[in-house]
Amino acid sequence: MKRVLVTGANGQLGTCIKDAAVGFTNLECVFATKSELNIADKDSVENYFEKNHFDYCINTAAYTNVEKAESEEEQAFLINAEAAKHLAKTCKKHDVVLLHVSTDYVFDGTKNEPYIETDITNPINVYGASKLKGEAYIQKLCEKHFIVRTSWLYSQYGHNFLNSMMKYAEQGKPLTITTEQTGTPTNANDLAQVLLKCVDSNKDGYGLYHFSNSGKATWYDFAKEILEQTGLIEKTKLAQTDYYRTFAKRPVYSILNTSKIENVVGVKTIDWKESLKALLAPKNNTLH
Repeated sequence: MKRVLVTGANGQLGTCIKDAAVGFTNLECVFATKSELNIADKDSVENYFEKNHFDYCINTAAYTNVEKAESEEEQAFLINAEAAKHLAKTCKKHDVVLLHVSTDYVFDGTKNEPYIETDITNPINVYGASKLKGEAYIQKLCEKHFIVRTSWLYSQYGHNFLNSMMKYAEQGKPLTITTEQTGTPTNANDLAQVLLKCVDSNKDGYGLYHFSNSGKATWYDFAKEILEQTGLIEKTKLAQTDYYRTFAKRPVYSILNTSKIENVVGVKTIDWKESLKALLAPKNNTLH
């Protein structure tokens, strides 16, 4: 049985992995919260690995607030880059395979077709730059790694676009949502399945991958689909704008090409609308 450490266990993705792990009976997953394992503390990481044996580590701990990162640059780099470096060095020392989640925001968004893993990176915000530096540390320090870039993550857990739209709509607040960016909303439950499949597949296909749901959307498209699928569109006024002022620049286009992970790991991507529908099905039964 493979022993798998999951960092950031209380976060959105960590919680989704906890749910998904039930279906992987040959994996023994250990879920460490920030209070149990602070990956930004070098000594804490080393001590944790000294006291426990793992075959794999899935790092879901991250600084993910794109807006705040612009004013909290040091903190973003501490968690997304320096902590990733500590983890990579420790995984290498203890012969642990490291799985690390990165982002579509490592790209500048000037391409007009889906990004492949070998495309040139050029982050245009602090968050993207901090995640890219984390990738570089891992690639340099721990050859047994899977880095999986993803996009526009949401789930039933935590603070994310899906839960915000539903909350505001239920309160009857009018919503004005941007059409400036095009990407792919990705269900964190699907990403959780993919990460566990990377562990479970017994393939040494180490390297860099892209995973998201399939299809494309603007944030307005995403909001409209959420409200239509839940029936909440009747409770709010939804409008679109082609300009929405933010502190952080965002890539105009950040769709990811997922063919590499489909071919190497053997995963299938699901259309983002279908994945959203599957997630919302239990909620819809209680809303109507």
